[in-house]
Amino acid sequence: MEILIEWGYIGVFVTSFLAATVLPFSSEVVLTGVLLAGATYWPCIIAASIGNFLGGLTCYYLGYLGKVEWLQRYLKMDIAKIRKVQDWLQGKGAWMAFFVFLPGIGDFIAVAMGYLRANIVIVSVSMFLGKFIRYIVWMELVYKALSFF
Repeated sequence: MEILIEWGYIGVFVTSFLAATVLPFSSEVVLTGVLLAGATYWPCIIAASIGNFLGGLTCYYLGYLGKVEWLQRYLKMDIAKIRKVQDWLQGKGAWMAFFVFLPGIGDFIAVAMGYLRANIVIVSVSMFLGKFIRYIVWMELVYKALSFF
């Protein structure tokens, strides 16, 4: 993680992208490290949001391919969980992509949205807003915590 922190905004982007895929990564750790190293607010928000958004779209398009067995074989995603999320999302609409930022289930929501062929425009807007708001909340919490020291 230290090398990603040293990369600054690029490290935030890369980590945020990887964290939004099925890889177990914590973009918040690198984001906080980059902030503590002296980075500024908006470039961090933009790098994290765009990276995480593009990672989420990657999951969407993996689902769009419709090869659920690939997800299990190569990405070790639980097919039963994907099907459960698909059933839950059925009929709720593409705006549910807003919740892709949720830990533990966000990747499954993105994959299920792709598999269900949800409207890409609505998915993109909803997904970006959810991720953008998430990083603003995180950054505000970091700044609030720093103010105590």
